[in-house]
Amino acid sequence: MRRAMLPLALTWAIGAAIAVLIGDSFTEQAFDRAMLDDAYAVSLHVSQQSGNLELSLTDDDLEAVLFDQSEAVYFAVIAADGALIAGQPGLETAALPAAGSVHAFSAVRLANQHLRAVRLMQRDTPQFSVVIAQTTVDRSQFLQRLLIYSVVPQLLLLGLLAWGLRRAIHQDLAPLAALQQTLDRRDAADLTPMPPPLAGEATTREVERVGVAINALLGRVSEGVRAQREFTGNVAHEMRTPLAGIRALAEYGLAQNDPQVQREQLQAIVASQARASHLVDQLLALALADEARDGLALEAVELGALTRALVLGWLPRADEAGIDLGAQGLEQGVTVRGNTALIEGALANLIDNAIRHGRPTELTPRVVTIDLTLERGEARLSVIDNGPGLGPEERLRLLQRWARADGSERTNGGVGLGLAIVTRYAELLGARFELDGGNSGVGLKASLVFAAAAT
Repeated sequence: MRRAMLPLALTWAIGAAIAVLIGDSFTEQAFDRAMLDDAYAVSLHVSQQSGNLELSLTDDDLEAVLFDQSEAVYFAVIAADGALIAGQPGLETAALPAAGSVHAFSAVRLANQHLRAVRLMQRDTPQFSVVIAQTTVDRSQFLQRLLIYSVVPQLLLLGLLAWGLRRAIHQDLAPLAALQQTLDRRDAADLTPMPPPLAGEATTREVERVGVAINALLGRVSEGVRAQREFTGNVAHEMRTPLAGIRALAEYGLAQNDPQVQREQLQAIVASQARASHLVDQLLALALADEARDGLALEAVELGALTRALVLGWLPRADEAGIDLGAQGLEQGVTVRGNTALIEGALANLIDNAIRHGRPTELTPRVVTIDLTLERGEARLSVIDNGPGLGPEERLRLLQRWARADGSERTNGGVGLGLAIVTRYAELLGARFELDGGNSGVGLKASLVFAAAAT
């Protein structure tokens, strides 16, 4: 309010001062013009008689010419040598006109009175001057009335504007005051959107935007807290079983005296630890994916080179599992907009799933192929196995977190997060994740499809 009213008051003061100065100037011009007219009227009755200048007006005529209801008016007719021909002595001090002018206005003092005077110079023969002087009571009163009638209404309007502005500001900022009170009373765990009037009923667009921004922030914080709680719950739930199993295996091994049994228990502990470690890795991958959703930077990624390096890293694991891991189409220079870490994470999960689950139904060689193709401006990066495959309904189910294929928890140590991680990574990359049947309908084909690919 102070910031708004200070420049307004300053503007009003400057405007009022200008109005008073202009009013004073026009008022003075009007009164001065009336005095000059009286001076011309008197000068018309000055003539030269028998070599002497005389004023041919009687006292009644002078009173009629110089009549004024409220001002005292004085006159003087002065010869060229300064002698007073008629009128009031003492007006000879009125200023003389400048060269090229016939009249001049000035202030004179007569009998302790401040007068406004005009001196009209008659430069033709005979030469003389007429001085008309009057008191300035009417001028002062007129200026005062002008000041009152012009300044006071403006002052009232300024006060009305201040009242209206204060009321409008109070009304517009009321939602912010309500926000402050609401936030002061709100529990730290309460992340629900702010209710009206802040959101949706604000009187100004700026305050409404504040409400929308705060609710958006609360939504993001709530999503982050939800993800943290979900991560914590997932870790607590899923780690309980392998840790309890490891403890049971250790206690059982300690209770046995047979070294062979103890060795078997140690091997089981190692396997359980590997499963727990794999679970932690996948939970961390999901948490990082949720965290990266707002600030992920995309860049140009060459899929062929990235996939080739990743496949080489997985060859020892594939050989250990007896799987023929190969790749095709990597020689193509396919570049997409993406993130190297997320693409590597998604592809690693798909290869891991294929190695764990891609078990042939018959005694045929186990094969996992990474295929890169460019179709209709889209780059398709696929992991294909010759395992038992999945039905359409089961494919949709396995995209959810913690969903496992039938019997997988007993055969391959899966925890049901691999495909969910790939789905989330694909969403962050702006790509599509598709599950289809493998070659000739055998096995499973998991594909990441990137749009706007360039070669």
